[in-house]
Amino acid sequence: MRCRAGLVFLAPLLWSDFVRPFVNLPPMSSRRSVIVGGGAAGFLAAITCARARTDREVLLLEKGPRFLDKVRISGGGRCNVTHACFDARELTAGYPRGAGALFAPFTVFQATDTVAWFESRGVKLKTESDGRMFPITDSSQTIIDCLVREARMAGVKLFANRGVERVARGVEGGFELTLSTAETLTCDRLLLATGGCRGPAAGQLAVSLGHALEPPVPSLFTFHIEMGWLRALAGISVESVEASVPGAQLRERGALLVTHWGLSGPVVLRLSAWGARTLHGLKYQFPLHLNWLPHLDAEAISAELRIRSQAQPARLVVNTPIPPLPIRLWEQLVRAAGIARNTRWAGVSRPAQHHLIQQLIRTRFQVTGKSLNQDEFVTCGGVRLSEVDFKTMESRLCPSLYFAGELLDIDGLTGGFNFQTAWTTGWIAGHALARGQAEQRAGTAGPR
Repeated sequence: MRCRAGLVFLAPLLWSDFVRPFVNLPPMSSRRSVIVGGGAAGFLAAITCARARTDREVLLLEKGPRFLDKVRISGGGRCNVTHACFDARELTAGYPRGAGALFAPFTVFQATDTVAWFESRGVKLKTESDGRMFPITDSSQTIIDCLVREARMAGVKLFANRGVERVARGVEGGFELTLSTAETLTCDRLLLATGGCRGPAAGQLAVSLGHALEPPVPSLFTFHIEMGWLRALAGISVESVEASVPGAQLRERGALLVTHWGLSGPVVLRLSAWGARTLHGLKYQFPLHLNWLPHLDAEAISAELRIRSQAQPARLVVNTPIPPLPIRLWEQLVRAAGIARNTRWAGVSRPAQHHLIQQLIRTRFQVTGKSLNQDEFVTCGGVRLSEVDFKTMESRLCPSLYFAGELLDIDGLTGGFNFQTAWTTGWIAGHALARGQAEQRAGTAGPR
């Protein structure tokens, strides 16, 4: 770590700079905020706190060797910063869990503010057709560089390879932290931004301070399907299908991608997010119905088939798909309906047409499991929302303890929603860390 003019400079990639013990840090400080977790929420909270109160010491601790790892790999390395939805109420519709709690925070800091925050620091964002917003560089490193630079300039002290093993309330207030390096540290205000509860030990710091966790289960996962003809279509995508789970009241519409292990794409990810707990309860073994042509009803499809029978009686059925279905997928659906590959339209019987229509509007698959990206995946579950004051992100059970990001029982759909939660809760928590309880009660607002 190198200091100059009161700023903390981190040499790029020299992570050994952060594994040295703390030097000259007093055993107790009445003006120290510690942020546990070097991800998106933790960084924005640390920057916001340090900017709002320059007389407050702000430390950010990351258990791994690098900061912002999830930012680095998100969006295929491009970082889906937020979603282009600039109305607080509409934005909450992207959250299967936590929508009600997020409405008030979104009236304070939402996607508009995220865009403004980054663009005021030289990072311009672009919007893609599905609403996802990325840096114009298409590189997550742009976001990482911005956050690390802002933290340095704000005077945040950054420490990698510093996991927090235990935390306890101090005898005279504040918190006493025991680190993975056997070092101890005290602070008067503490923010937990440790990410989703993915393992048995995750969330235990919050539990040790009196909080309860909603049981964590995976969200945003893809489906395993053991069906030979489907896996043979790996790489094929369909722009709009309707997917449903019979008996579970789960139904979504969107783009679908066929993979080597089954099905993925936005429609599957949305279904997995809204049905996270239901599908977990089914042990990821359930029937799945796909309507390949949701813009057409059975009568309209029947009319399309009659047109082909009358206008192209000599053509092979497998060579004349109904748009926008890819021809390889159409061929497999035709054959799954019991129509031989060499059948011409003139030879399709009325019962065969009925079977084909049923296959097009309700192909049945048996899901046998799930797949998820071990680095990127999102969890449903975490710190119980009723135990947190969303005006400040402060614990209702443990004064001067704050929360931000995926550690909370909040999860969003794919498309930038989970990052927006991190920015919003981090920004609010950062100001609360700077102000403290007395100023919060007085309603003092921090600067943006």
